[in-house]
Amino acid sequence: MKYLILIYSNPRNWGHPTFARTSEFLAASPDERAELTAQFETLLAEIAESGELVEGTPLADPVNTRTVRVRDGVPVVVDGPFVETKEHLAGYFVVDCDSLERAIGIAARFPDARFGAVEVRPIMEVGQPAE
Repeated sequence: MKYLILIYSNPRNWGHPTFARTSEFLAASPDERAELTAQFETLLAEIAESGELVEGTPLADPVNTRTVRVRDGVPVVVDGPFVETKEHLAGYFVVDCDSLERAIGIAARFPDARFGAVEVRPIMEVGQPAE
């Protein structure tokens, strides 16, 4: 089954990887920063080699985002990702793995999970009933 892993972050300076822009990462020692970066690179290599990584894409700075809502049949477009949180969607990965538990295990290994939030959502196939 495919799962969408959403990376949320509230970085000081937008860029990727987002975990490397957090105050916690920047406050860590050079060795700790190198270890987190190595863990991230190892994770990506592992899920690419296993065939579980379907896609991964970083998103541009939220300042470039537009939110569209249709009210009374009229599209209203506003600047920014105005959601009820300080975090912004920074990027996503699509993985294809055997279970939700495996997808959660992968998500927990992203350094972003230490400093922000990482969401795991099953992807429905068209015509597939909701679980």
